[in-house]
Amino acid sequence: MKHLALVLGLIACPVFASEDIPDQYPASVLYSKPVEVIPNVFSAIGATAPSTYENAGHNNNLSFIVTDEGVVVVNGGASYELAEALHAEIKVITDQPVKVVFNENGQGHAMLGNSYWAEQGVEIVAHIDAAHEFEENGDRSLNGAKARVKEKAAKTTVALPTTTFEDTYVVSLGGLDIHALYLGPAHSPGDIVVWLPQKSLVISGDMAFHERMLPVFEHTMTAEWIETWENEFEALNATYVIPGHGHPTNMDQVRRYTLDYLVYLRGKVGEHLDNGGGLAEAYYVDQSPYAHLDTFEELATRNAGRVYEQMEFE
Repeated sequence: MKHLALVLGLIACPVFASEDIPDQYPASVLYSKPVEVIPNVFSAIGATAPSTYENAGHNNNLSFIVTDEGVVVVNGGASYELAEALHAEIKVITDQPVKVVFNENGQGHAMLGNSYWAEQGVEIVAHIDAAHEFEENGDRSLNGAKARVKEKAAKTTVALPTTTFEDTYVVSLGGLDIHALYLGPAHSPGDIVVWLPQKSLVISGDMAFHERMLPVFEHTMTAEWIETWENEFEALNATYVIPGHGHPTNMDQVRRYTLDYLVYLRGKVGEHLDNGGGLAEAYYVDQSPYAHLDTFEELATRNAGRVYEQMEFE
């Protein structure tokens, strides 16, 4: 019941994150201590701010699932030290070994910690597109991490996933089925979700946001993200959602701040295009209903500009 109370409390009070808090767990390089979301499913919630020296690059969620036959980790982490620190927390909770690490996509904060897990001989799994993205841009991600977090990235190297898949990869441990699913184009190449059907819980990765504004990258096709959400992600009908960033919540919250935001922004940009507006003005379409989200100042205008550039040629 305590786990259900935790999740319900987070759902009832959605604004827990603040990008102004530099570190919530000074005893560790992790930004926050892992919490048990529901029995045997834990997450170390990252900062909802951009990657900084103070948060050691831990600005996404590092989750793990404990069974009596081993542990499954979701996200390699943004550095060797972050992965090592997460493993130390896992060892406090269980004597079971880590059997598999899933990379939710090809971004640095999902994969740079692979260098630690590879040393432990752990299988590292990612979608084939995410692995290709990291192979192409891993050195750039590593150099960026070293520039931001300095000596905290000293042990980090580029280590590629050991296993890739295209649609579904299932791990069965201790009677629990853990499904890594590629549902379709979303936030970045090779985005996956990790679905626990027996627990009605999805670790959504960057498919879903709610406490911080989602970023629209050059390769983020917002129309396809909406289609993937409506046709595939919604069909999971998850009770619990651990998003890529921010506290555990439910489908209503991530729908409100991901799907609804994408539809809203595309609607505003569409109106602007219909009125003959150009790119310079498109940056400033009204996004005030989402101004309370962390990273709004960093991302809102950029998102609008990129959506304009997409919709101009749709």
